[in-house]
Amino acid sequence: MNIASLNLRQAIMYKMQGSDANAVEDTISDAISTGQEKTLPGLGVLFEVLWQNSDAASRQEMVQTIAEHLPKQAERPV
Repeated sequence: MNIASLNLRQAIMYKMQGSDANAVEDTISDAISTGQEKTLPGLGVLFEVLWQNSDAASRQEMVQTIAEHLPKQAERPV
């Protein structure tokens, strides 16, 4: 496999295809609980699916929730 030609979105969608709600929840919970950086792109793709399939009111609620829960001051990354 040529890493330069890898489409990460497509790979994640392929891996998740046919997943039911329980499998999606397990994937999200596992990604968050392990805290591994490598899971962040997958969560991003799942968020993109959510965003693209939400109406304006739902999007605004998501944005508001995220904004309210971001730290006021975060530790500087290395």
